[in-house]
Amino acid sequence: MAIDLSKCIGCQYCLWACQATNDVPDDEMRWNVGHPERTESGTDFFMTRPCLHCAEAPCVKVCPVGATWKRKDGIVTMDYKRCIGCRYCEVACPYDVRRFNWQVSIKENPYQPTWGSAEVERRSRGVVEKCTFCSHRIDRGLAQGLTPGVDREATPACVNICPVNARVFGDHNDPQSPVSVFVQNNETFRLREDFGTEPNVHYVRPEKEEV
Repeated sequence: MAIDLSKCIGCQYCLWACQATNDVPDDEMRWNVGHPERTESGTDFFMTRPCLHCAEAPCVKVCPVGATWKRKDGIVTMDYKRCIGCRYCEVACPYDVRRFNWQVSIKENPYQPTWGSAEVERRSRGVVEKCTFCSHRIDRGLAQGLTPGVDREATPACVNICPVNARVFGDHNDPQSPVSVFVQNNETFRLREDFGTEPNVHYVRPEKEEV
């Protein structure tokens, strides 16, 4: 995935679509887009931080039961039925993008049906939640011959809903995919590359406002 911080307007549509589609009724999965941040040069921007799906993911390395692993396409995913709730992955993640379910949520999802319908089963108490890049949509789409990042049915909900096209998705292993082409044609950065985690989310820096 690539996120253009110079385009993001902080509307939070990506959050609401994610929480509707993945049936997250509470605020556990909220990303930091609700309040603007400011660069040293004075440019306001909204920093959105989904799971970065690191190639060298610390969460994968510390899980004692193999409940989290990296797929061939680079997506770091979860087996919630195998998760024992030790929270090692939550502690190991240097980007703070995992959330523990302290209780079973019985609330109605306030984001449905306006922002989408639930496409996965709601997770139970005692497991750690994470962004999966809507892997269920990707798998279903691929089975139908669709292309992630091109066909909406095979693309994460947050990418589809963005009104300013600040998000780009696709297969990093395919040099012709939308995200690969975007990264090739734009100057991007990844969060804290010094950690050696090799994150798979690229960002375009916020542009300095014209005076």
